[in-house]
Amino acid sequence: MDIELDYDTLLTLSTEIGYRLLSSGAEIYRVEDSIQRLFTAYGADGAVFVIPSCIIASLATPEGHSATRIRRVSGHSTDIQRLEAYNNLCRVLCDQRPPLSKAKAQLALVEARHKSYRYGVRLLGYFVGTGGFSLFFGGIWRDGLCGGLCGVSIGLCLTLMTWLKANAFFQTIAGGFVSALLAVLLTALGLGQNLDLIIIGALMALVPGTVFTNAMRDIMAGDLIAGISKTAEALLLGTAIALGTGFALALTRGLI
Repeated sequence: MDIELDYDTLLTLSTEIGYRLLSSGAEIYRVEDSIQRLFTAYGADGAVFVIPSCIIASLATPEGHSATRIRRVSGHSTDIQRLEAYNNLCRVLCDQRPPLSKAKAQLALVEARHKSYRYGVRLLGYFVGTGGFSLFFGGIWRDGLCGGLCGVSIGLCLTLMTWLKANAFFQTIAGGFVSALLAVLLTALGLGQNLDLIIIGALMALVPGTVFTNAMRDIMAGDLIAGISKTAEALLLGTAIALGTGFALALTRGLI
């Protein structure tokens, strides 16, 4: 470990790891615990406060001065592989306590090694996942095919809405509308048989299950502000699904 601890570098490194954990879908208590453990491992006295959209970390130097970092977290995703990689890195740093310069290099290496699936593979995942749900809920093979096509339409719609920089609420409304509209058209053309099973299977791609699960875990861990905000987010996304789907069904009432 460094002979003389650079508190500014430690604070920057710790909040960066916390930021990447949070943006990968980590729970609030995991982010706070990871940052606090890094502070303790390097012999620093600090405090951490995290909510889904912000990280606030502070360190006190031996001279009595304090340093604070605030990181705004604008977006979240669920990337278990990335989350696990940063969580393991934090454990390694706490156990080995390498010089901060080497710790920063290890952080950059983790990011460089992370690989994302190609866009076509992600669309295939939408197809298989949503089509499988349509079959799971009791549909026939044609319903599964239609559900998969509706899932692909959701993936394409979310990509477009992300490019337009729309927030998650309007992305979900658009995804629900497009998938329901396509489901009605495919059923009217005779390709699909059970409209309800096709729509339900496709909408599973939009259901905020992970958000709601993390909200309950945060509440049980005592992070009430984070838990309540995530619960509100899950409810809003559920409302967005209903709005988008309902509008499409109302628009195509004569085709059903």
